[in-house]
Amino acid sequence: MKQLRKVQLQSKSIKDITNGYPLILKDAIETPDIPLEEGNLLHLVDKSGGYIATGYYGTQNKGIGWVLTRKEKEQIDKKFFAKKIREAVEKRANLFASEDTTAFRVFNGEGDGIGGLTIDFFNGFYMVSWYSEGIYSFQEDIYHALDEVVQTRGVYEKLRFNTNGQYVKQDDYVSGEKGEFPLIVLENKMKFAVDLNDDAMTGIFLDQRNVRKALRDKYSEGKTVLNTFSYTGAFSVAAVLGGSTGTTSVDLAKRSLPKTIQQFEVNDIDYHTQDIKVMNVFDYFSYAARHELKFDVVVLDPPSFARTKKMTFSTAKDYPKLLKDALKITNEGGLIIASTNNASFNMKKFKTFIDKAFKETNTRYKIVEEHQLPEDFTVPHNFPEFNYLKVVFIKVMDVNL
Repeated sequence: MKQLRKVQLQSKSIKDITNGYPLILKDAIETPDIPLEEGNLLHLVDKSGGYIATGYYGTQNKGIGWVLTRKEKEQIDKKFFAKKIREAVEKRANLFASEDTTAFRVFNGEGDGIGGLTIDFFNGFYMVSWYSEGIYSFQEDIYHALDEVVQTRGVYEKLRFNTNGQYVKQDDYVSGEKGEFPLIVLENKMKFAVDLNDDAMTGIFLDQRNVRKALRDKYSEGKTVLNTFSYTGAFSVAAVLGGSTGTTSVDLAKRSLPKTIQQFEVNDIDYHTQDIKVMNVFDYFSYAARHELKFDVVVLDPPSFARTKKMTFSTAKDYPKLLKDALKITNEGGLIIASTNNASFNMKKFKTFIDKAFKETNTRYKIVEEHQLPEDFTVPHNFPEFNYLKVVFIKVMDVNL
């Protein structure tokens, strides 16, 4: 039985949590000297001892835990977790029934009622990601609940709560069938190779599903496409399948080359006809400008923060520069797909970065499409700040007016 600790909340936090805010912030507790351990259940009360909510203690980014229920008598046990997972599965019935897509998010943390926990589906296999030691302490109940709700081919997990920036597990297998990797999954009929037991990543970012489809269906035919920070080349695959006349994939990681080749091969694309560069994206911008290379479509999907020997990059401060560099090698009338998963700013702020870059280069532009998280990445109602993905399709109208 989990230890239940009574914790008094600050008055502002009481209002937020009563209104449905799911995150327990670091400054939410009135008496912060109370000793708490990861996984403690928190009985959240006001100064009179009146019940507000029940949560758990688990340090993660700016929070110290998540609200689980606002029903005082509700027990946090296997039955509770099974109910939450069942509700999430029912919401995604159309995806489970799809023959065109066999990889998607089944449970999206706070959006489905349990912050710090995500569950992804990969062609019968389930990948469970844990974002704090606190939520991981419930693993036995949660895994039993998952087995009760869905038929799992096999289960893998990712532990994402270490403090030194390094991935903490060598073997991610949990139970069921051991997968033979690469595992081939479908996304809107496109094939992607994934590995659920290969460090922190799987080979594809599921939250970009609708963006890849838009690129394939509407913006690739007859176009040259540059895919920067390309990871395993998923956007490049989408572009080729959409009729691109040629793609260039650029990523600094050495493993991006074999991984991108693999993604092309599983889609029966001759990778020799595509360009794959292992180099710093900013160096590639300079290279392309020197050689007067220009593209019809440029995909910008950088990490929120990156550090190399030469430089550090942060989307919060450097995105305008990234856009200006991209503009130099984008054809007039071309398209820039600007994306970020940085949760520290919203879509409105992101658009100010875009406007700044275009104004400083005297370039007119038109936003033709916007995306945020797809429907399986449920976010808490009335709290758009949890919708971290921001993607803007920008048409470059005319340059240097």
